[in-house]
Amino acid sequence: MCLAIPGEIVEVMADRPLATADIGGVRRAVDTGLLDGAPLAAGDWVLIHVGFALSRIDEDEARATLALLESLGPAYDDEIDALRESRIG
Repeated sequence: MCLAIPGEIVEVMADRPLATADIGGVRRAVDTGLLDGAPLAAGDWVLIHVGFALSRIDEDEARATLALLESLGPAYDDEIDALRESRIG
């Protein structure tokens, strides 16, 4: 199963459309090239799928979505395990 998972931006790279996001306790580089609007900053939340930030979301929506995903149990755990093993950038 593939899920889009909320992640909190912890660092934005100035020279490339990449940012480091914390996703369920796992930090990974995510491609931010699909996002329009104001530049990202640490503390912003995005919805991430296959290494791409698809959209900005507010913190309340992110936390509610994370709670729902965590309630899925094994499906969410499998996604987080796959994320730990992935590399982008």
